Amino acid sequence: MSERNTEDSNSFVLNAAIGFLSLLLVLLVFGLFTRIIYPRIESQRANQDAKLIGKVIQLEVLNGCGVPGLANRFTSTLRKNGFDVVETGNFENFNMTNTVIIARTISAENAQRVADAIGVDPENVFVEASEDFYLDATVVIGSDYESLTLN
Repeated sequence: MSERNTEDSNSFVLNAAIGFLSLLLVLLVFGLFTRIIYPRIESQRANQDAKLIGKVIQLEVLNGCGVPGLANRFTSTLRKNGFDVVETGNFENFNMTNTVIIARTISAENAQRVADAIGVDPENVFVEASEDFYLDATVVIGSDYESLTLN
């Protein structure tokens, strides 16, 4: 009788393993099928000519002088003037005396448009292009924020 119990337990283990592997196979086939029907969409920055991309300028506004709430105040004003502020925060330090605009793309045209809109001198517009940034410019607000021409 012990031979019969051993055969039954071996048969049960074998059937359980076959059932598990069958379920795994069904899941893998289903995953492959959904991957073929619905491929992943990878988000990448468009490699199109600039005139094909919208005219909206995306900005990051950083507080560089330490006045509480200044970046949020500037964000509201910039948005009212048609700029798309995608991020706000504090600069790496609060020692900025002059407000600067940092172009995050090769062309400083959009950064210069921002500088013209808020009254920043062209000498305070810098280019620091990187593929890691998905915005056009960074505005670092300095202690001269009261002299800027925001409406």
